[in-house]
Amino acid sequence: MIIMDELTKVSFTNLEKVLYPGLGLKKSQIIEYYIRIAPRMLGFLKNRAIVMNRYPDGIDKEGFYEKDAPVGIPTWMETFNNYSEKAQREINYIVCNSLDTLIWMANMAVLEINITLSTIDNYDTPDLVFFDIDPEPPYSFDDVIDIALLLKEKLDELNFISFVKTSGKKGLHVVLPIIKSYNFKQTKEFVHQFGKFLARESDLVVSEFRNSRDPGTIFIDYLQNTRGKTMIAPYSLRSEPGASISTPLEWKELKKGLRPEEFNIFTIIKRKSDPWEGLLENKQELEMK
Repeated sequence: MIIMDELTKVSFTNLEKVLYPGLGLKKSQIIEYYIRIAPRMLGFLKNRAIVMNRYPDGIDKEGFYEKDAPVGIPTWMETFNNYSEKAQREINYIVCNSLDTLIWMANMAVLEINITLSTIDNYDTPDLVFFDIDPEPPYSFDDVIDIALLLKEKLDELNFISFVKTSGKKGLHVVLPIIKSYNFKQTKEFVHQFGKFLARESDLVVSEFRNSRDPGTIFIDYLQNTRGKTMIAPYSLRSEPGASISTPLEWKELKKGLRPEEFNIFTIIKRKSDPWEGLLENKQELEMK
């Protein structure tokens, strides 16, 4: 692949660096992927604080989690400054509102792009509710599918519109777009209550953090609905050997036998449909109907 420098503000470096050794995937191919997926991805990144997982020496070497924009970022890049009570300091987040910024992150070996559940213009008010369905061995992805479908059934009964994606690892993410009228305490409790309900319906599910690592359980991680917490962005790569992607799915695609590794850097671009198209336009109230 030839990347034309005159088409972007980004100055490229080390394009031949191999970032996924098992596949021989080079940085230039990672950049190309993010350029090609940008039309589907940028809308979900817009006006959100970004937290980056960087692997400058490849996924077989130690990476690092980076909230602060690195020193010396280009002057044209947007950032968002916010005080973190946990860190007890100001954090200067990158905001990805352009293709150039997405390309810049790819050039910086940001393989995993994480987004907040609220936008920077209303940081304390989430517009996404996040169900993180995560299994512990020996439970498999088939078991996760069962629980995700059970969750959808209950959400459907209450007339909630829900969207699903692979985490890119072993779990599934279910998301509800909501109007900006709730705080994180309310959305966290909303997910927690659903987790408790599912735990009563299925012996597979645990709803409390203290049981989240128990073998043979599936945890509905309500704690992700906390101010400043993030979700792996739709269409982001993961630092997995197979270069898997956190992939939006149609609910009808969730069937036993499906495997998350099927959705990777080689297969995603071939998908013609965009199951999360219109998600951000389907804002809903959290009141039970």
